[in-house]
Amino acid sequence: MIRLFVPGRLCLFGEHTDWAGHYRTMNAQIAPGAAIVTGIEQGITAEVERSSIFEVQSTAPQISSEWHDFACSMDEQELKRVARSGSFFCYCAGVASYMLEWYKVGGVRIKITDMTLPIKSGLSSSAAICVLVARAFNQIYNLNLNTMGEMNIAYVGELRTSSRCGRLDQACAFGVKPNLMTFDGDEIEVKPLNVKRPLHWVFADLSGEKNTIKILADLNKAYPFPSNEQELAEHEALGVKNQDIVNRAVEYMANGNAEALGRLMTEAEKLFDQAIMPMCPEELAAPKLHAVLADEYIKSLSYGGKGVGSHGDGSVQFLARDEQSQQKMVDYLNLKGMTAYKFTLHPVHTVRKAIIPVAGFGTRLYPATRYMKKDFFPIPCSDGMVRPVILILLEELVKSGIEEICLVLGSEEERKMYSDFFEHPLADDHLRKLNAECQEYENHIIDIGKRLHYVYQREKRGFGHAVYQAVQFAHGEPVLLMLGDTLYRSTTNKPCALQLIEAYERTNTLTLGLYPVEVSTVSHFGIMSGVWEDKKYQVLHVNTLVEKPKASYAEEFLGVRNAKGHKEYCSVFGQYILTPEVFEQLEADIKAADENPDAKGEIELTSALDKVRQRTGMYGVRLRGERFDMGNPQALVNTVATFATMDDGLV
Repeated sequence: MIRLFVPGRLCLFGEHTDWAGHYRTMNAQIAPGAAIVTGIEQGITAEVERSSIFEVQSTAPQISSEWHDFACSMDEQELKRVARSGSFFCYCAGVASYMLEWYKVGGVRIKITDMTLPIKSGLSSSAAICVLVARAFNQIYNLNLNTMGEMNIAYVGELRTSSRCGRLDQACAFGVKPNLMTFDGDEIEVKPLNVKRPLHWVFADLSGEKNTIKILADLNKAYPFPSNEQELAEHEALGVKNQDIVNRAVEYMANGNAEALGRLMTEAEKLFDQAIMPMCPEELAAPKLHAVLADEYIKSLSYGGKGVGSHGDGSVQFLARDEQSQQKMVDYLNLKGMTAYKFTLHPVHTVRKAIIPVAGFGTRLYPATRYMKKDFFPIPCSDGMVRPVILILLEELVKSGIEEICLVLGSEEERKMYSDFFEHPLADDHLRKLNAECQEYENHIIDIGKRLHYVYQREKRGFGHAVYQAVQFAHGEPVLLMLGDTLYRSTTNKPCALQLIEAYERTNTLTLGLYPVEVSTVSHFGIMSGVWEDKKYQVLHVNTLVEKPKASYAEEFLGVRNAKGHKEYCSVFGQYILTPEVFEQLEADIKAADENPDAKGEIELTSALDKVRQRTGMYGVRLRGERFDMGNPQALVNTVATFATMDDGLV
């Protein structure tokens, strides 16, 4: 049983430009389409599992009592017949028929447990159900489709119904975050966006009527070649003028200029009314929509507003002035007989904390570790200085913008070594022997010490248990985890840690650095497998994570093809961005172990990561850099021999 959630989608800017941009395949004079689309908090939650047939059931309290569970044999012609029927299940059947035709899959049982997404309101409930079905088949039958693949199948599946959706509807596949989508003929590009400050949206079901099929049919009459001035105005509105609006919207969101963004919404609605509405005035005159947009009380609470989706009397959206205005607007719209929702776009929480577990004894480096912890072993560096391992790691974190760092120690007694090094200034008689550069470097070391926090792993219960000791330090924020016996050297002008942080900020999802290794060495590492999300083969959508697999197993099941078409094996680089869900899972694992004293084994981080992956997803990112293991004598020799000789890409 797999649990899935697919949100609805809200088009903030650029509606209709997806299908308009597709006409570039016939008329190169048409400008590419562009839209800003975000998933919303409302959506469809379901439990999915294998079945001998295709079934859609519901226990969702929001769904009408008139609901009847649906079942159909996995027969291509029967599924296509249902897809053409016009019922709610036509969308499900359209996707299922495509899956059967092209992937020869078996059946799936989908049980909808929660449905918070209003239907036929411009929020793409049909696209959400299509993505849900595509994702269910993908995960149940391990089809190794990435998010774009699921999105494309959902689109083709919906086209097998009477719907004539555009390509931006399936943006819900990318989750609850804003994306810039561009549409250039058959080519689609999706780029995640971030916002500088919280943006408080309100959208509402107008409880009106509109005929989306007629709207799309009438607007499509102007394509691919305009035949009069009005059709040319539609081309310009959905083309170059829309591109200008979208570009400004991206800028305002990035700068946190909510007031300008709201004004831009009003400007976009005015352009729509002038250039698009005359093409289908029966539907797009939209008296309910325009009455709400003109409401003076709403204007006092918002920076601006516009229609949603295909427009008409479906839904309306506003950018509220603040959180209090947002709630007042929702209450007011509900009193007016509409169904209103809050949605807030939050900045991705920049990672500002890091954890380094250094509680291990270093058995393989005995007897040196009898006196000195391995994270204080000296390493010659390319600038001529000899630094302890821990200082090299901490400097990478500081260069990456990390503000607070938690060291996980084995006991309070161990702290003295760190306090002596990072908190106590060098004695004057030693300091005087140093040159001016080194004396200044002493201040740098003390400054790093001010960022340090300490927690203790008093029981040796595994790596996951050690990481969990920092749960209070993390305090519900995403944190960067680095191994205490591994060094990293970037081959670019950005530290490896900063590369990982920036990758996380594009996904807001559990993210691990990945590093290709030979199949003969996979038994030493955690190995990720999945499908590439991008054409550069840099971001892996992870669908399998196995700790120290056998080479034979990895060769058969865990290899992924790189840009050259060669199979490679992606180990964990040794750097992770842990989301709050990881600490919640570690807590559950520790509690389960405590309640079962007969159970043996350690609390492993990999196990917790994989459970979180199954619920919320995971990405692996190919970092541009090298890693240097310090965990055994030969690795230590290799590190000392090569670390100082590598060109440091940092500037």
